[in-house]
Amino acid sequence: MKSSGSMRIGELAERFDLAPHVLRHWEAMGLLTPATRVNGRRLYTHDHIVRVMTIIRAKAAGMSLEQVGEILNVTGHVERRAILERHHAELERRLREIAASKALIEHIMRCTAEDFTRCPGYLRVAESTAVLPDLTDLVEDSCVVRPDPPR
Repeated sequence: MKSSGSMRIGELAERFDLAPHVLRHWEAMGLLTPATRVNGRRLYTHDHIVRVMTIIRAKAAGMSLEQVGEILNVTGHVERRAILERHHAELERRLREIAASKALIEHIMRCTAEDFTRCPGYLRVAESTAVLPDLTDLVEDSCVVRPDPPR
């Protein structure tokens, strides 16, 4: 960073392992605005580092750039909180889905049944994570679940 506390677009992009065109795109979308332009070059400050980090974290949480812009540009705490509460509920739903998928995968990794889809343990896990019809007629008692190896 320059001693004046400002940096060029390439320097800001490099801090986050981004290509400069990504920051230009975010500018075009209204998510980022350079502090100043000197001789046609964009200059950014420490505040821009925080803003870019915020955009990156929001995208990692599954937000679209439009949603990120809505949060960054909304005026008022109440409106911002309402937007974030909706997104939080969606994240909670996705986390439940991920946990259910993880449970199924963990069972399959330990299951010794020839056909894991007929394993009673697998079917119990699957039924507990989704609404399924009664699958008991498909069950074979061929599942022996190995304990998890020590880490």
